[in-house]
Amino acid sequence: MGRPFGIPVYVSPTWFIVAAFITITYKESVQLSVPGLSEAAGYAVAFAFAVLLYVSVLLHELAHCVVAKRYGLPVRRITLYLLGGVSEIEREPDSPGREFMVAFAGPLLSLGLALAGFLLDVFVVPEGGILGVLTWQLWVANLIVGVFNLLPGLPLDGGRMLRAGVWKATRDSGSGTVAAAWVGRGLAIVLAAIPLILTLMSGGQVFNLFVLWSFLLAGFIWFGASQSLRTARVRARIPQVNARSLARRAIPVTSEVPLAEALRRASAAQAGAMVVVDHDGRPIALVNESAVEATPEQRRPWVTAGSLARTLEPSLVLAADLSGEALIDAMRETPAGEYLLVERSGEVYGVLATADVNRVFSGV
Repeated sequence: MGRPFGIPVYVSPTWFIVAAFITITYKESVQLSVPGLSEAAGYAVAFAFAVLLYVSVLLHELAHCVVAKRYGLPVRRITLYLLGGVSEIEREPDSPGREFMVAFAGPLLSLGLALAGFLLDVFVVPEGGILGVLTWQLWVANLIVGVFNLLPGLPLDGGRMLRAGVWKATRDSGSGTVAAAWVGRGLAIVLAAIPLILTLMSGGQVFNLFVLWSFLLAGFIWFGASQSLRTARVRARIPQVNARSLARRAIPVTSEVPLAEALRRASAAQAGAMVVVDHDGRPIALVNESAVEATPEQRRPWVTAGSLARTLEPSLVLAADLSGEALIDAMRETPAGEYLLVERSGEVYGVLATADVNRVFSGV
């Protein structure tokens, strides 16, 4: 839909669902607030409110992204969808202070919009009329958005602020994530339980669209908190990723060597990878393990190793001493099945298989 501050903004088709829901449910309230308004005009005003509400959500997300970019964090995009908006910031802040500021920027802007709307509603906009109805509804909506996002549980902004606080206290970002995620799960249970209890106490009379919306929000928070817990478990294993310790011994083969012979040589040398070299012994390609496994055994004498290899681009050559996030970032830049590991002197150390790295994270 555009690129404010260079950030691509997308609108999910699910936005039209919530826009239709707001338009239909809010129309009657508009007509009651503005006597004499036609049914068509009521729908138009209700739809205008839906659009303006999501403009406010967009500004909320932009606040996160602008602060993130200010700290040098790359922002992929903003997406507006059924339950609001999401900012895709590709890296986490490197300190709890920056984490807090990126998270707090969104609610702060929403509360600022609420205050501005309140002042306009009280001192500038005439009471009654379409403009007055929209102004009142928007500042109330922004107040709700700002306060709701300050609740201290992931994936809400308040959860990220809580994470920053625990991170600061324990000096461990993983501990902050786990604490804020469990609080988020607690919030989800409360959001679902309170409307359910009220419904049971009233004999089912309280059950309405508000209750359904509470259940939807509770599900969103529970899923987001659970995802944060999984992410924390994965990130805890990142220090275990070390190129040297995961490297496979590799044997050199020329491209015309039959695959069956290349595999025999690798087995004899107890090597787990094959590097295609030119006639001067320089590495030029990496034999793809997945392609080898997909080749039937009876065809392997007739298939050359070079035909199953990927040309060795500069991005597929990694330093053998890489580890942790530096190694993950290098692999993320050019996804591949294998990478050639070399010493700083240029000597070949071995081959790093992506499958071996994945096993570290899966715990296999």
